[in-house]
Amino acid sequence: MRPGPGYFLFLTPALVLFFIFFVIPLGMGVYYSMTNWNGYSLTYQFVGLDNYVKILHDSRFMKAMGFTLYYTVLVVVLRLAIALVLALLLNGNFAFRSLIRSVYFFPAVLSMITVGLIFNEIYYAVVPSIGKALGIEALSKNILGNAQTAIYGIVFTNVWQGVAVPMVIFLAGLTSVPKDLLEAATIDGASPMQRFFSVTLPFLIPVLMVNAVLAIKGGLTVFDYIVALTDGGPGRATESMGYLIYRQGMQENKFGYATAESIYVFGLILMISLIQIRLLSRKEAGQL
Repeated sequence: MRPGPGYFLFLTPALVLFFIFFVIPLGMGVYYSMTNWNGYSLTYQFVGLDNYVKILHDSRFMKAMGFTLYYTVLVVVLRLAIALVLALLLNGNFAFRSLIRSVYFFPAVLSMITVGLIFNEIYYAVVPSIGKALGIEALSKNILGNAQTAIYGIVFTNVWQGVAVPMVIFLAGLTSVPKDLLEAATIDGASPMQRFFSVTLPFLIPVLMVNAVLAIKGGLTVFDYIVALTDGGPGRATESMGYLIYRQGMQENKFGYATAESIYVFGLILMISLIQIRLLSRKEAGQL
């Protein structure tokens, strides 16, 4: 059955909004990325691909990319692993189950800036005080003040807040696991680990893909935690790609150059997402 005129009529508002708020801004971004516009002047020059070439030789951008990729790997692994473990623990029947689930989900309702500012104070005052009282030298200093350890403070903050949403998604995915298969595996003498890897995990592939995409996107575009915790320091050690783009575009008056950097980030996220979807789309629920 071919769709009638009414079908396209219902699609028109969505297509118009998509064109206005996505296609046009994307086209403008690509255009400005090929200029030397500073973000506020009325005059600028067209420089072609010069910004893109300079970025490839920009050590600051490459350092920010390395930091962002490493940060993303840590966040994705920790968030998914902890969220899956919590989902498995909270999936059983026990007293106050709903209350405990709500407690674990509470961090998700807070803004990232709020959480970042709270943990900034914890790292600055609370943890060092505890470390000094206990005589533990490693805890007696602000973790964010060290260029080597600042990233782990940001990762911990992200993971503390970020496990809530993937945990809920995993809990929803666990409802799709057939109980009769679990019971059959138990009768056959399968251990809890064997039941998890052979029965439960294959049925979690769809939700695992969703959580992985969300976690990777959040890691590659990290900004709020950087602003609230380190402001890119110490010594630019925690400049992410998103924070670098903001700083160069809004503070250093390199809007055209920063827009070109954002196009690179967009391409990187698109490439990683396509590879991930291609690899995981071959795995259907119940197959591993």
